[in-house]
Amino acid sequence: MTALERRLEAATRLVEQAAMRALRMRPAPGAATGATLKGAQDWLTEADGAIEAMIFQALAEQFPDDGLIGEETGRHGAADLRWVLDPIDGTANFARGGNRWCVSLGLLEGTAPLLGVIVAPALGETFAACRDRGATLNGAPIAAAATPSLDRAIVECGWSTRRPAERFTRLVQDVVRAGAAIRLGGSGALGLAEVAAGRLDAYVELHINLWDVAGALALLAEAGAFVSPFLEHEAGQGGPILAAAPAVSAPLARAVDFASW
Repeated sequence: MTALERRLEAATRLVEQAAMRALRMRPAPGAATGATLKGAQDWLTEADGAIEAMIFQALAEQFPDDGLIGEETGRHGAADLRWVLDPIDGTANFARGGNRWCVSLGLLEGTAPLLGVIVAPALGETFAACRDRGATLNGAPIAAAATPSLDRAIVECGWSTRRPAERFTRLVQDVVRAGAAIRLGGSGALGLAEVAAGRLDAYVELHINLWDVAGALALLAEAGAFVSPFLEHEAGQGGPILAAAPAVSAPLARAVDFASW
């Protein structure tokens, strides 16, 4: 087993364990959530901190030379090889007892995604990928859709408070005018993973954070999807992303004028 395969095996086991713990901590639908707001519609729950601490402690013990970047606790270590974690992606869904949320963990080396694991325990799904070894959903291979044109496509438009509401509205209008159907699911990591799995034809967002996408980047690459060069431009501050099935990537980028973002 190579060092990368060992990390994938360890990461998959760890994220699945952490995701089941998060599932036990999820509020019942309609119950008081106990969640707080870090900013406008930016939710934080007890599970976020607990899951991040659990995963980072285990990674530090197993791979002490690797760096760590978490949504809640920031950067630990300066290694070029770094794990990037979103302990609960789709926190607003989670806090309301919903099912569409996940634990997302990626391993990056510079601007190269090496592996990714995304576990959505309420949906019973584990996405995993390792460089040059393909991408899977619950152990079965996945690939980006063969959808030939935007008028047959389903596109998820991610929403961020870091961009004006008017700009998001224009994005949605551009996608609809191009002939695609729209989805908005509340979890960027799962939206990107579903592009890799062929369930969505594209995911596009004006601004998204590194921890939201890190677990999905290897999935998308190994599944044959197009991905804009997010890691080359985000510089730790996040940025725009477009991920799509191969045949619709160029027309979608033109339709939303992605080059100007």
